[in-house]
Amino acid sequence: ALLDPQGKAVTNSMKNIGLAEIDGVRIGKHIRLFVQAASKAEAEQKVDTACKKMLANQIMESYRFELSEA
Repeated sequence: ALLDPQGKAVTNSMKNIGLAEIDGVRIGKHIRLFVQAASKAEAEQKVDTACKKMLANQIMESYRFELSEA
């Protein structure tokens, strides 16, 4: 599992305010990209490359993405 000290702190705080049923809080980032591509496959390739090379620190982070038409 990835280290997420902020998520762990929030999880512990949930218990302190009477919300022990809320567990496993994860704090992350959300990035929105607008991509011009000839096909869905090309768009997926471009976004995956951007994530691997620049947007995600793969030592400490994982990533996933979803595509939708604008």
